[in-house]
Amino acid sequence: MANRELQLNSGMRCAKYMLIIVSFMFALTAILLIMVGTTIQTIFGDFSVFIDGHFASPPALLIAIGFILIAVAALGAYGAVKESVMVINLYGVCLFLVFILEVSAAIAAFVMQSQVRDMLMRTMYQSMANYETDPYVESGVDFMQSGLECCGVNKPEDWKDYFSPNKNETLDTDDVVVPNSCCGGLAQDINDASQVTCLDTFDYGCFRKMNFIISQSAMLIATGATTVAFVQLLGVLCAFMLAKTLRRNKSIREARRWQLQQSLGVLISGGKMAPPQNSAVAGYQQLGHGEQGTHEPYTYTPQSPSVN
Repeated sequence: MANRELQLNSGMRCAKYMLIIVSFMFALTAILLIMVGTTIQTIFGDFSVFIDGHFASPPALLIAIGFILIAVAALGAYGAVKESVMVINLYGVCLFLVFILEVSAAIAAFVMQSQVRDMLMRTMYQSMANYETDPYVESGVDFMQSGLECCGVNKPEDWKDYFSPNKNETLDTDDVVVPNSCCGGLAQDINDASQVTCLDTFDYGCFRKMNFIISQSAMLIATGATTVAFVQLLGVLCAFMLAKTLRRNKSIREARRWQLQQSLGVLISGGKMAPPQNSAVAGYQQLGHGEQGTHEPYTYTPQSPSVN
């Protein structure tokens, strides 16, 4: 009996520590999701001039999922410490709901990735058209060209139709005036100190680099959310299996305790001692009495133990 009780306690302890470790791993995963979501949201914020508003939804959802997952992981650890079957089952249900949110974020990111090319072509040409009339657009275009070391959409010559200095009739046909952000190096004009001369113009357009950055950001959200989602699906199955194990172990432990109380109840009754009022032995009913001085066997109807 003692050996079986030791094995039972070892199984309960193993299940409890396993769930605590799983919850800790999910908490680390949640922190990773928050970091990825924050980084991508920052990138989208830097290039917000060229990105539609709905592109900010997947990284924001990823950050929200990270915080929710931290709370769910704490719930799982609490349920493991308290050995509460109800809390562990609730933990599994919450993990499944987070799994649905992550699948939604992954689907949104995959759809977003397919829209990146057309969106950038449209917004970049619009930004060049509004470069001289909108200071916000101007700062966004200058940040993109100087930061990515590029010029125009596909090539520097794209500015010929959008930058007003190119309308000067004194310019040669092949000459193109570009904003200062397209220049790798600037020098002051000898004749006019307020004017600067572009020494080295960036040769490549910005579309290729922008398409790579935005597409890879969307792909990172999609693959990250998908990977974590399927890992969490295994976590859901693990949580329900551990809850089942805890329930079975607690049932076995309570059943053995009840059997011990039943045996003690028979011994107490045989010695003409009444069992305690609140003990499990109080559920036994005496069905018959013999004459004074004689003892007839008693029949007991035990109540079944219940497991919370």
